[in-house]
Amino acid sequence: MNKVQFVARLTRDAELTFAQGTGTAITKFGIAVNRSFKREGQPEADFFNVTIFGKKAEAVANYTHKGSLISLSGSIQTGSYTNKDGDKKYTVDIMADEVNFLDSKGKKEENTSNN
Repeated sequence: MNKVQFVARLTRDAELTFAQGTGTAITKFGIAVNRSFKREGQPEADFFNVTIFGKKAEAVANYTHKGSLISLSGSIQTGSYTNKDGDKKYTVDIMADEVNFLDSKGKKEENTSNN
């Protein structure tokens, strides 16, 4: 079974696009997941790219921002590509099924209500 669950913070604002032909919403964003243990000289967090589709993708794009605290569940997808130097690079991405907003009030909501 390929299933992951994280509580994480967005490392950048979500990028919303729409698929040509179908018009399906696609949102991509990065997350940082804190590690439960810390060793000297080791990273304290792991970083992943996340993709989500449909109405949930639109909600993520509209109600989150860099630094937002979320929980998500989904699956891991691996891939590879060849960079401009001809080196093969491998990727690990999260394909999200569910995203829950854990901040009490998002920055985008605050900015809208203060105007």
